[in-house]
Amino acid sequence: MKYYIIDSFADEVFKGNPTAVCILEKNISHELMQNIAMENNISETVFTIKNGNNYDVYWFTPKCEIDFCGHAVLAVAYAILNFAEKHSNEVSLNTKEGILTIRKKDDIYEMDTPNYDLKPIEITSDIIEAIGGIKPLGAYIGRDIVCVLEDENQVINAKPNLEIIKKLDGLLFHITSDVKDKENNKYDSVTRTFGPKLDVDEVDVCGSGHCHIIPLLSKKLNKDYFVAFQASPRTGVLYCNIKNNKLTIAGKACLYCVSEIFI
Repeated sequence: MKYYIIDSFADEVFKGNPTAVCILEKNISHELMQNIAMENNISETVFTIKNGNNYDVYWFTPKCEIDFCGHAVLAVAYAILNFAEKHSNEVSLNTKEGILTIRKKDDIYEMDTPNYDLKPIEITSDIIEAIGGIKPLGAYIGRDIVCVLEDENQVINAKPNLEIIKKLDGLLFHITSDVKDKENNKYDSVTRTFGPKLDVDEVDVCGSGHCHIIPLLSKKLNKDYFVAFQASPRTGVLYCNIKNNKLTIAGKACLYCVSEIFI
């Protein structure tokens, strides 16, 4: 079985978020998919197979199957458009969130994404402790928890408590802020993401997290376009646009390796 490791939301290898993409010629069991993801032991392994004009996709962490993964959408689109469908600049994926279309524009991959509905939640002592003692300006929940901090320095320097995060509601835990220092910064927002429930301490770059964050910051700042920076050790950049409640997220991707799985 051919598979590709692709760094999403990065313009060079060893940055962004790595994803293993397996382009299948025939269906395999979800049990085998999970075993392959465990063996790969990176944040996401994606399996895709052509179904009519579209591709079915399945996302697995080393621990479990998940419903949606933004950086893995970009990675699977990169693999399909550069290897399986070399003469196409667009691919549509059948997912649990519906049909997602990704467009290749030069070296940028732009995708339609879900727009999570967020509700405010109480800022509890556990939430403050989860962020390492920082009280956020606001806390919200959709699929994940999002905490908005005062500025980008708080986001970058936070020392989260992963054991407390495990006890909170939501799948992932995000801390974010808009950028105050506009003169010395080319980004509009800074985010970090933590996923101890998925055995991922800090997520390298989180596309689905920005499906929570960008709609929230857009309403707060009355702003449609964001160059979003993920302040993980590997770092990553996302180009996000939201208009009329429709969200697109775009980014670059780099091929790290092409390999073969022997099953």
